Amino acid sequence: MNIDELKRNVVKAIDDNKDIIIKTARKIYSTPEYGYKEFKTTETTSKFLKDLGLDVKENLAITGCETVLDGAKPGPNIAILGELDAISCASHKDAVETGAVHACGHNHQVAGMLGATLGLVKSGALKQLAGKVTAIATPSEEYIELDYRDKLRKEGKITYLGGKQELIKKGYFDDVDMAMMFHSQDMDGKDALVGPVSNGFIGKKVHFIGKQSHAGNAPEKGINALNAATLAMNNIHAQRETFKDSDRVRVHYIITKGGTVVNSVPDNVQMEVYVRARTIAGMLDASKKVDRAIKAGAMAVGAKVEITNIPGYLPILDYPEFDKLFKNNLLLLGTPDDKIIKGGDFTGSFDIGDVSHIMPTIHPMIGGVKGELHTKDFGVVDEETAYLLPAKAMALTAVDLLYNDASVAEGILNNFKPAMTKKEYLDFLTSVDNVEDFEG
Repeated sequence: MNIDELKRNVVKAIDDNKDIIIKTARKIYSTPEYGYKEFKTTETTSKFLKDLGLDVKENLAITGCETVLDGAKPGPNIAILGELDAISCASHKDAVETGAVHACGHNHQVAGMLGATLGLVKSGALKQLAGKVTAIATPSEEYIELDYRDKLRKEGKITYLGGKQELIKKGYFDDVDMAMMFHSQDMDGKDALVGPVSNGFIGKKVHFIGKQSHAGNAPEKGINALNAATLAMNNIHAQRETFKDSDRVRVHYIITKGGTVVNSVPDNVQMEVYVRARTIAGMLDASKKVDRAIKAGAMAVGAKVEITNIPGYLPILDYPEFDKLFKNNLLLLGTPDDKIIKGGDFTGSFDIGDVSHIMPTIHPMIGGVKGELHTKDFGVVDEETAYLLPAKAMALTAVDLLYNDASVAEGILNNFKPAMTKKEYLDFLTSVDNVEDFEG
């Protein structure tokens, strides 16, 4: 069978089963769960795969799961990924009691991953391919609920707060050669964006420790930890002109605890901080300046501060040859060229960036949605574009890579040099993961 016939069969299989793919996307949307808590979502995902007659490995990094599709001959292993977790946006009309909602489109990703898997299985395409396709449902991409994840760390259940970090550490990417997934995005009438780059980030938990006293009767006897935090935030603002424009630095924070009672000088104030930048060097430079600003706030009032640095995510690296395959399949599927954006600059962060430092990776953006990510305005307007278009394009890209004895995949891999080995990557995470106590 030639590759054109093979691709037509894959697309037909997805179209013939589009109702179950869309139904699954809707079901996952109705049960949003936070990271490392995605039990219902994993159950839905696993059942879909088992219904295809596939063996499913579960409990990867608590809630992840995977299945491996074997081709007719040995060859490279191509991973298709989808993320299980939801974001918090209590003001969204579909948010559940916990505030969780799929206002980032992760249910779209899982539906696309499942649709691509279905297309490859039901079309019989695997008999014509050399290598493997591994579908991996990954947990905990949204970097939230840090206290809960810290608890999991202390219990020895995880090492890292991000799902792909944890899967890399546990070896689930050791036999994977290339990876792809997509993300939903409102692109003002466009259907897709190919070749995005992004910022990485370092996370921080900051604990200012002061001295409690009566706020009205004896404030001079206290040490105001909230004042230390306020000064720290102002100090960070004063650093902004020192960040290089090319590093695309973003620093943002929230106070998660501002004191206990209003008539006592606050002695326990806590913050969470993200420090984002386009390069690893930029992340480290900005992080150092932010730490300095935080310490200065503590010093000004004589407070103590504990800064816990947590490895966040790395910037997404772009692989144009891989991206071109995906774009060509969008064109083949009927997406007009003027509906495809070439390249994109995102100052947000995605944990697929970590994978992209180890292997060739693509992370296109797909439309069919409206509204900004993580807001009450986000929603689906075209289910076929949001779920089925990426399912087809990823399945067809896997066919391109593994057809003809995987010659295309081998060509990409032969010219590939990773930005980091797995060891170098894990060593970097270890170097960032630290706690510093400062006596102000």
